[in-house]
Amino acid sequence: HTPLYVSSMNIVIHTSVVPLCALSIAWFLDKWLGDPQWFPHPVVGFGKLIAAGERRFNRGRNRLAKGGLWAVILILSVYWGTWAAGQLCLWAGLPAVLLFQTFCIFSCLAGTTLMREVKQVFEATDRSIGEGRARVSRIVGRDTSELSAQEIRAAALETLSENLSDGVIAPLFWYALLGVPGMMAYKMVNTLDSMVGYRNERYGLFGRVAARIDDAANFLPARLTALLMVLSAGRPSLLRFVKRYGRAHSSPNSGFPEAALAGILDCRFGGPHRYFGEIVHKPYIGTNERTLTTDDLNVALSVNRRSEYIMTACIIIGHIGNIALYVWA
Repeated sequence: HTPLYVSSMNIVIHTSVVPLCALSIAWFLDKWLGDPQWFPHPVVGFGKLIAAGERRFNRGRNRLAKGGLWAVILILSVYWGTWAAGQLCLWAGLPAVLLFQTFCIFSCLAGTTLMREVKQVFEATDRSIGEGRARVSRIVGRDTSELSAQEIRAAALETLSENLSDGVIAPLFWYALLGVPGMMAYKMVNTLDSMVGYRNERYGLFGRVAARIDDAANFLPARLTALLMVLSAGRPSLLRFVKRYGRAHSSPNSGFPEAALAGILDCRFGGPHRYFGEIVHKPYIGTNERTLTTDDLNVALSVNRRSEYIMTACIIIGHIGNIALYVWA
């Protein structure tokens, strides 16, 4: 029986103990460091690959096919490349596996940096409208040159809610489902959408497949994010509000976390925005067009933290439960 026991222990160590340690370490590193400038972030490499492909293939005929094929190649390459790198780490021993998984998970979590950026937007806007516009331009894709103080704060809060899904809950969701390779592949999907997933003349065809893949990858995480937000706020009755306004959004996913935060704050998001020189009319989410304040920011940050805690705790509990089953068996 000993060989079977050893084999079972190896399985639980690699499938639960190491991932549990890696997730815990990466999560604490994100809380402590955020995204430090010196860190060799894989997303930077993803961005360079996407940009190179866009310059090479986004011209001439068949841009839809070329863009779709490029997106699929990048996503599959990241998934299988991460898997292969993880297999190579096995030859070096458990410390190498733990280090590799920690590096990947830390690279995919963006909760702390986002909250810091949004807080700095509010602080900058309180000092001057020009400083607020410059600061919010770091985290949104819209033209910020003519935004009012109210629009700056609304843009920052909308981004905060959307990126709770894109930058925290969705990566953790795909990590729980497909492990580190799935988490890294999701990060490539999200980076593709953020760079070429726009509905304009330049990217409309080339980035269409990437945008649809991103829609599919975020379908469940976006709704899970909205659920976690209303539960963390102690407002489950807001689910009707989320269902109503989340579906009204032009995006099949972004509206759900935005609607959750709009309901929690009792405010209104959406309206006309300028992207790449074009006016885009986003449906309004909520009806109470009131002035947003730092108190609203503090509530939103608290909701983000609690939602992230719940999601992370669920995955950790799952790993601990798996370990317990092996031990007790």
